[in-house]
Amino acid sequence: MHIAICDDEKEIRDMLAEKIQRIYPEAVLSFYQSGEELLVSDCQMDLLLLDIQMSGKDGMETARAFRQNHKNTILIFVTAFGDYVFQAFDVGAFHYLVKPFEDTKFEAVLKSAVEQLADRKNKEIGNETPSLMITTEGKHIVVNPQNIIYAEVFDRKVILHTINEDIEYYGKLKELEAKAGEDFYRSHRAYLVNFNYIRKYDGTTIYLERGQALMAKQNYRKFVKQYLHYNQRKDSNNDK
Repeated sequence: MHIAICDDEKEIRDMLAEKIQRIYPEAVLSFYQSGEELLVSDCQMDLLLLDIQMSGKDGMETARAFRQNHKNTILIFVTAFGDYVFQAFDVGAFHYLVKPFEDTKFEAVLKSAVEQLADRKNKEIGNETPSLMITTEGKHIVVNPQNIIYAEVFDRKVILHTINEDIEYYGKLKELEAKAGEDFYRSHRAYLVNFNYIRKYDGTTIYLERGQALMAKQNYRKFVKQYLHYNQRKDSNNDK
């Protein structure tokens, strides 16, 4: 992942770089001290943090010229002035951060931008299923939900049992359920299963390719209905 920072103040560039590296230590960073310097660069960046009030070309002028050759770069304005927020939409800005801002706010915006970047790249290779960004042991991992066989909660951690490995992270199963898509079902408060990997089931247990998940009694009838609907939809898509 390549992130560029364009600001005419070195201390701001350094401050933003420090924040980014703390969140994404593997990111490649590029620095530009003016809009003119940015525009003559042939660097293809995934994400650009751009100041507005700069000597020479200001951020808005720079963004308009930048967009002519960089349609897909995710653009985040980082500025001390809130007056240009509506103009930011004209150049397809992802977000408009007004300095000073809390670290938590910056991290939330950056992670959201990176998730959008992952989704976009996923679609470029023909996969319409949004990817999940998982943070575990200080690393940020992109997980394709289609590779998750089932997920479970244990000792305040979510464990993703994928086709290749098990991934543990601190999180909530409810949040994963909201992002995973309609191929998944919450069979029990501690389990989320992927319909694609179910081999058989009964009123208490779902048997999957690499393990078992519990079935809550009150969820069984709804599960059967949704699983049958899923298989009908799958058969219909295969016939097309």
